[in-house]
Amino acid sequence: MTTLTQTALADTAFAKLETERRLQNPVFKDATKKPGRFGFRGEIAIKFAAQVADEARPPEITCDQVMTIANEGEKGIPFFAGYLLSFGYLNLLVEALGDTLQADGKYFLFCNNIDLLKKYTVKMGGATFYILPIDEATVYNELLELLRLEKIDLKKLDTAAKLDAVADKALTFSASYPEITYEEGLKLMGPVRNPNENRPV
Repeated sequence: MTTLTQTALADTAFAKLETERRLQNPVFKDATKKPGRFGFRGEIAIKFAAQVADEARPPEITCDQVMTIANEGEKGIPFFAGYLLSFGYLNLLVEALGDTLQADGKYFLFCNNIDLLKKYTVKMGGATFYILPIDEATVYNELLELLRLEKIDLKKLDTAAKLDAVADKALTFSASYPEITYEEGLKLMGPVRNPNENRPV
């Protein structure tokens, strides 16, 4: 009886991000249920703090609540979703992801400081990003709503299977939101809200 070999991170586009220590605080970082697929849920470091000697400092800026997948033997990331405190950090994310971005990839970014009633697309780094508002919810919940996935149907699944279900639906998603440039987006975005506001000290 032959056993299936699980997809290793090193054989996917995540290898570059792992080497650069960008895959932070993983909630999930493993092969998914789909053969040849590796999944990650956690944070992506997009700007590192200046390092003093051997002191390990946390990243200065991260893309949070990330859900993403990569396939064995492919250099691109086909699906990526995450939360940015400011739309202005998009350029840092594009730089961090580099050549893992692909023209036909599905990339969803929920930004804290864009109008709650607006949705855009921005082309950058050879890829198209869906720029979406986040209304005090999580990327996971917002994605389920956007992709019309029923939370109750996913409830019984484990983390890997949930990620597969979201990724599979996301890969078929298309919408024609107004296209803006990164520079136009910078002018449209509002002030960055302090994420620690109203939290008990």
